[in-house]
Amino acid sequence: MHLWAIFSVILTAWMIRTQSMKSKGTWSERWYTSLFLLLFPALLILSTAIAILYMGCHGAMLGIKAGSWGCSVAAILILFAVTCLVKLVDQSRHSTRNLAIYPRRSIEGTFARIIDLDLPYSAQIGFWQPELVITSGLFNSLDQEHLTAVLAHEQAHLYYRDTFWFFWLGWMRSFTFWLPNTEALWQELLLLRELRADSKAAEEVDFLLLAESLLTVAQAPLKYSPGWCANFNDYALGDRLNERIDSLLGKQKPPATNQWRNWSWVCLLVIPLLTIPLHY
Repeated sequence: MHLWAIFSVILTAWMIRTQSMKSKGTWSERWYTSLFLLLFPALLILSTAIAILYMGCHGAMLGIKAGSWGCSVAAILILFAVTCLVKLVDQSRHSTRNLAIYPRRSIEGTFARIIDLDLPYSAQIGFWQPELVITSGLFNSLDQEHLTAVLAHEQAHLYYRDTFWFFWLGWMRSFTFWLPNTEALWQELLLLRELRADSKAAEEVDFLLLAESLLTVAQAPLKYSPGWCANFNDYALGDRLNERIDSLLGKQKPPATNQWRNWSWVCLLVIPLLTIPLHY
């Protein structure tokens, strides 16, 4: 019975992930649709696996005897999820520890770690309270006004706590890499994250300065962007630079404030837990 349940949920998750993504529509539609498609299948699998392990391998469910195979699959899934989380935590801690070797200075009232690198680059790196990282190449590539625009973008990432939330989204990404469209959903969310930060920054600085900074800095992006790193010039988003520029010129607004209906699907995640009393 448990084996049938866990594979039914995996099949359901697979079918949900095969739904086509639309890169058009309002920000709210794209944002919440992408979040649902990335999170719901992963969390449904986890909640089902937890419920099965809690019920155990003995007894019966709905008159059908429980076996050890279902529990084994559930245990493997949970162990894999925990392993992915531990790996991300270790990588994040290693990255933040490495920042301590770089000098820290105040730039327009904002403290940042300065890296002696010709590549123009800036990023928020960390967890809940990330540190701003700026390369010397950025100072050489931008004048004061354009540097201020980049700093406003990075402050927007801090305002939305992007490094914190995308750490957990990155966990779901690594846990469900084997499901369809995982990487496409991740890239869509990264793009929307940058669009949101651009829009927030445009409230503080001239959006034309921000667009010009994008064109300058995006010419030499880094190729690696983990979930706890929110950077101005992401390599994977290089081919979608036009969309960021168009969004700035069109002065698009970010997704609306969270509303309960956008997260109503969370209630469905308790369904596997509600089946526990059926086990005896």
